[in-house]
Amino acid sequence: MGLSLFTPLSWNDAGFILTGIWNTVIISLVAILVGTLLGLIVGFIRSASNQLVNALLGSILDVLRSVPLIIQLILFSTYVGAIGHPLPPFAAGSIILSLYAMAFMSEVFRGGFNSVPPSMPLAARALGMNAWQTIIYIRLPIGLRTVFPSWLGVALSVIKDSALVSVIGYMELLRTSEQLISRTQQPLEILIGVGIFYFLISYPLSLYGKHIERKMAL
Repeated sequence: MGLSLFTPLSWNDAGFILTGIWNTVIISLVAILVGTLLGLIVGFIRSASNQLVNALLGSILDVLRSVPLIIQLILFSTYVGAIGHPLPPFAAGSIILSLYAMAFMSEVFRGGFNSVPPSMPLAARALGMNAWQTIIYIRLPIGLRTVFPSWLGVALSVIKDSALVSVIGYMELLRTSEQLISRTQQPLEILIGVGIFYFLISYPLSLYGKHIERKMAL
């Protein structure tokens, strides 16, 4: 009786799977945090700038939003390696995923800032607030209170899109799953498990976003 080339899933694979889950969570959190910060800055600049600055920033953001994420990951990773400065998969993936998140979040924040009635900052300046105080106490609180559901939608997309970082060698959940499938030939069980993981993260957050949206509508 010949030896089998494949071995079934076992509890010994739990550590490997948990490593993939941990790596997925870490790169998603980094991309969401950095993308949110950059998106907040860029969104505010676009809401407060003239048409020329808006057009320049808008063109860059359009490229980031329009080019598929998988192509951006491959091109960036290949380019930095070709010029002699290769980056670890985590660093390269975090940079591109953060910029990709920033491109969408900046529009979310810009819409929030543009929703602030112009009379309110003018009234704040008339009451003696300087420009920074007007931003901190008027434009930020009012502009951001309505954008949470949209921001959450982008964050959920980033979590799911993090699976694409596997194409540059980052050992997130999808890549670990591919290696397990190659070894065990049990794609159905493994992919169902991956789907359940993403569902358990995404669905509760989606429900929370709908809850916040309903509260804001009252």
